[in-house]
Amino acid sequence: MTNNSSQLSSKSMNSRQLRSVFSHRRGAGAVALSMCLLSSCSNSDILAVTDPDLLPPDVIESPSGPAALRIGALSRFVTAFDGGVDAFTVVTGNLADELRSSDTFDGRILPNKRFMNDNLPEMTGTYLNLHRARSSATNAIAIFKEFAPTQTLNIGELYMYRAYTEDFFGEMYCSGVPFSEPVGSETNYGEPQTTVQIFERSVASFDSALALVGTNVNLLNGSRIGKARALLNLGQYAAAATVVASVPTTFRLISNHCFGGNCTENGNYSAAAAPSSRYTPSNNEGINGLNFLPTVPDPRLPWTTSTRSGFNTLFTSVYMPLPLKVCPSYRGTGCPGTRNTTGENVLADGIEARLIEAEARLQGKAQSDRDAVFATLNTLRATGIPGFPVTALVGTAPTTDAAAVTQLFNERAYWMYLTGHRLGDLRRLIRQYGRNAEAVFPTGELQAPLSGPYGSDVNFPVPAQEKNNPKFTGCINRNA
Repeated sequence: MTNNSSQLSSKSMNSRQLRSVFSHRRGAGAVALSMCLLSSCSNSDILAVTDPDLLPPDVIESPSGPAALRIGALSRFVTAFDGGVDAFTVVTGNLADELRSSDTFDGRILPNKRFMNDNLPEMTGTYLNLHRARSSATNAIAIFKEFAPTQTLNIGELYMYRAYTEDFFGEMYCSGVPFSEPVGSETNYGEPQTTVQIFERSVASFDSALALVGTNVNLLNGSRIGKARALLNLGQYAAAATVVASVPTTFRLISNHCFGGNCTENGNYSAAAAPSSRYTPSNNEGINGLNFLPTVPDPRLPWTTSTRSGFNTLFTSVYMPLPLKVCPSYRGTGCPGTRNTTGENVLADGIEARLIEAEARLQGKAQSDRDAVFATLNTLRATGIPGFPVTALVGTAPTTDAAAVTQLFNERAYWMYLTGHRLGDLRRLIRQYGRNAEAVFPTGELQAPLSGPYGSDVNFPVPAQEKNNPKFTGCINRNA
């Protein structure tokens, strides 16, 4: 790994530590109590039992507690971001044009059809995992501030990952997501937040990270790119470009995975490239979908034919995307060899920084701006993947703003395939650039073997389980 790369890995996280951070003592006590009914024992015998897998409150709320909570928070972020079949990177790609459902469950078919309700168990799991990641970071930050306040780098790191999670909520869900917090044994229920408020919340958390990470290059650049991403979502293009100006193009912030042991598998692979996968790579989906799998593969998304089937066996000979199987860290490093469920997924990198700057430049709306962006895109194509140049864009720069925006967003789609950016970008095309949803999202008739028309969803509803929060009654709106 180069000096310009940073990895968020659950590989080094001890599974016993993780269980101890998030397990509850109630179950163990209930088992012990039931045993007393079957044999002779005393209260002192029960109290004397020590479960080495559990960290009691007096340990968590002590100088040794913050480190364990940090491990748990980072692990939960990996799980929510790209560590499962229904992780953020996967389900957002399914609603967008990156993936199609090859499943038999409505929880994955209906998002692909853009026709969701708020009671889909698989999508409820995604929502809860994101909140667990956010809440775990918040709890760890509080314990660090109380018991290890001088460890500012760790506190800043936790703010950064919390900020990314908050941004994910804004990109994925309808307006109206509430953010509740535990206070002792009670829950402080949050008020529904508008989409703008959610992104502003993310920016504030990134600012907290930037104030604490000092000169640590990985956390500094990761926070800069994340803040710029949230600013783009707010339509603050110039501010976003300023934030990432010093990020080198070679920088990479990655989520690292492995198979088995004390780590989290690559959810992108498990979801879209494993045998009997629940999802499959999409190509030209629903009229508006991009040609992600051209006959001559794009080096940013190499692929091959396959004899594997989806979980729904009507999906036969589904595509095999090589970055998820053979080259999980292909982008920016070359192909390291077959690693299947192991490997890396990109959370943020310097290529994204350059694309953010390019979008800000387009706001000038002059031909010179479009020419400059066109040149930037070809520079990235030539140098973005060392040893694997992408064929240059032909001709000259577009002569209209609309065409230039389309070209830029298409380039973003290829560079950041299945990294969780595409749904947010499609929503921005509607919200910030005035596009019609049916000119942006997959539309018309579903591709075989599925059938029927697409719906009109452009985001995910907040799951019905959130209605346990007395302040939440449903989405404020389902607008982009």
